[in-house]
Amino acid sequence: MAAADDLKFQEFDDAANLLAANPDATTISIDEPVEIPKNQQSRLQEPGREEDDELLGTDDSDKTELLAGQKKSAPFWTFEYYQTFFDVDTYQVLDRIKGSVFPVPGKNFVRLYIRSNPDLYGPFWICATLVFTIAVSGNLSNFFIHLGKPTYHYVPEFRKVSIAATTIYAYAWLVPLALWGFLMWRNSKVMNIVSYSFLEIVCVYGYSLFIYIPTAILWIIPQKVVRWVLVVFSLCLSGSVLVMTFWPAVRDDNRRIALATVGTILLLHALLAVGCLAYFFDAPELDFPPPIIPAHNGTTVTTKSH
Repeated sequence: MAAADDLKFQEFDDAANLLAANPDATTISIDEPVEIPKNQQSRLQEPGREEDDELLGTDDSDKTELLAGQKKSAPFWTFEYYQTFFDVDTYQVLDRIKGSVFPVPGKNFVRLYIRSNPDLYGPFWICATLVFTIAVSGNLSNFFIHLGKPTYHYVPEFRKVSIAATTIYAYAWLVPLALWGFLMWRNSKVMNIVSYSFLEIVCVYGYSLFIYIPTAILWIIPQKVVRWVLVVFSLCLSGSVLVMTFWPAVRDDNRRIALATVGTILLLHALLAVGCLAYFFDAPELDFPPPIIPAHNGTTVTTKSH
């Protein structure tokens, strides 16, 4: 039969000897988590890093990317692959629309609404609704401007639908594509720059256009002052969403490049709004030919309208 001393673990004997030699020594159990003192923890965190994480959403984005990597993605030629881009419910779409109309100062639109599940459902239907709203409102505006003129005959301009569709969808896809490529290029130059995915950028631009739908309806009012006030108001709301989304991603870059990037984003956004207002609503006065009245003797008499 083995002696009682033989059943003891050598490690416990060594620990007992060390404690006997140094009673003030600190022991750590493997079951207890190691706590880092607050002063050391504050030194490990860079100043201002928490603000960057909040604006860029790096804390949640890392977890989201890890969880997304665990999901099995379908091949791009299958219907299931594109179905994921439209996997969104009505409450999420309404919440994102509300966030684009009422932006929260200092908050990132991607982190608050999009990063967990970017979609193409909202941007697609927002652009489609905006196309028909601009085309129909532009025709009605032209009708009200020339209403009451005896020489004017209303003819619907269906070509405005195709022109509006080309303009809106080109802006909603080509500009995000160029911006995504630029951010990827600058990310290879500057390590601190955070690049958004192409789907996230398209989602931001698509939802930022929602404010122009009610604005286009109000553009029917035949008052230039009212129309320009509505343009400025819409630009302030939708432009602030774009600035608060993309400025945190480029502010660590060269100062001139960061300002030029944000300035270009706002300039293109303003050109879209002003161009739609100028082409579809501020139509020039048409010089209608005077009516021709046939006379009784077989000749025609031209009357001059004033």
